[in-house]
Amino acid sequence: MTLNPVSETFRDHLAGQLPSDTLRPPEPRYLEEPRGRFVGRAGLLALPRSAAEVATIVTACNAARVGVVPYGGGTGLVGGQVQDAGPAPVILSLERMNRVRAVLPLENVMVAEAGVILTDVQQAALAVDRLFPLSLGAEGSARIGGNLSTNAGGVTVLRYGNARDLCLGLEAVLPTGEIWHGLTRLRKDNTGYDLRNLLIGAEGTLGVITAAALKLFARPVSVGTAVMVVDGPGAALDLLTLARQEAGEGVSAFELIHRQGLDFVAEHLPETRQPFAPAPQWMVLIELGLSYGADEALERIYISGIEAGLVSDGAIAQNGIQRAAFWRVREAIPEANKIVGSVASHDISLPLGAVTDFIAQAEALVAAVGPFRINCFGHLGDGNLHYNLFPPRGHHRSEYDAHRGRLSERIHGLVQEMGGSFSAEHGVGRLKMGDLERYGDPARLSAMRAIKQALDPNGIMNPGAVLRG
Repeated sequence: MTLNPVSETFRDHLAGQLPSDTLRPPEPRYLEEPRGRFVGRAGLLALPRSAAEVATIVTACNAARVGVVPYGGGTGLVGGQVQDAGPAPVILSLERMNRVRAVLPLENVMVAEAGVILTDVQQAALAVDRLFPLSLGAEGSARIGGNLSTNAGGVTVLRYGNARDLCLGLEAVLPTGEIWHGLTRLRKDNTGYDLRNLLIGAEGTLGVITAAALKLFARPVSVGTAVMVVDGPGAALDLLTLARQEAGEGVSAFELIHRQGLDFVAEHLPETRQPFAPAPQWMVLIELGLSYGADEALERIYISGIEAGLVSDGAIAQNGIQRAAFWRVREAIPEANKIVGSVASHDISLPLGAVTDFIAQAEALVAAVGPFRINCFGHLGDGNLHYNLFPPRGHHRSEYDAHRGRLSERIHGLVQEMGGSFSAEHGVGRLKMGDLERYGDPARLSAMRAIKQALDPNGIMNPGAVLRG
């Protein structure tokens, strides 16, 4: 469907239906994304304060066939929040819709608008002695609507699931401008098609999430965090099995970390205190949340790991400061990666049984292309690896731009062969549309296109993202 750019006539018409400060010229920050792979374009920035105002904007855009790009915190890594081609759209930012509407500790539910920053959701839960477990590196600026639209993952997926698993209901504006009042707090509701799960992970292509009913959890009484040196990914997986035998579902996080990431942190973020010197080739960060005795459970896991020949060193956090220091190392790795500048970054997931073979085979595939530095790290407990490739020391990523496509094709092809996914938690956006077309199941892609056509026949919602227009 052919879309139209924002015109002066359209702008004036829309301005007459909204409060005077709702519409603005787009600022540069709304046209950028963290990795610098895309530069966006827009004819207008809209800053609504309510679902009704969102509905007014979307209704007008649908009638005029003007594209709408929903915008949360701008932290997405696949270009879903910036339109880099086509007629200039309306950027619809949810930042003013930032109220926590209700916190219901008896029900373990919070109702929050889409523009609430993730850390504010976490703090609102803590204020009533509850936990909202979604946690990721950009939580200080990411907004909950964007987290849901991309089905964000993070470090606690192993125990609590993705964003999809943390949501009971949604309020959303559909492409026609209709408001779907789906903010149910029910945990059982078998009344037909699940629009909630259709919109979550759709990356704004099927509507605009304006509010969500979120699941809260009891806070673990005893939290323990440790780092342990392991011989390699295979040993790490065996240690995960030991941890689950000891703590069951109390294993909240199990992160795999490679020396390359630690070396990047040491070089570019030297103020970050690291637990081992010299840095080990491989280590894991483990966190348990139990009703009692988390530190003691970690000690038993450590001893079992030593006895099994899986672990050669380790440290258990003795207080909150040490726990934060361990996590700071993990959080610093993506920051250091950004400073170095990757040639190609891959957010992949694999069956746990394929992880060790993948890491070995992928290293050989990369070496056949060139002398790239590999930083493989991520959420080993749920099979999600960040497999990022960097230029040799002393070189800039721009020198190797010509290799990016070939590298990603090799990595994603191997992932596909091993029954994995080329996008574990970052989504498809605009960056990975070609991968979706190459590796996606044909029947699934056909169904996705049919759903898009049925709900958004004019193709106004986030045009050019996920599915090619």
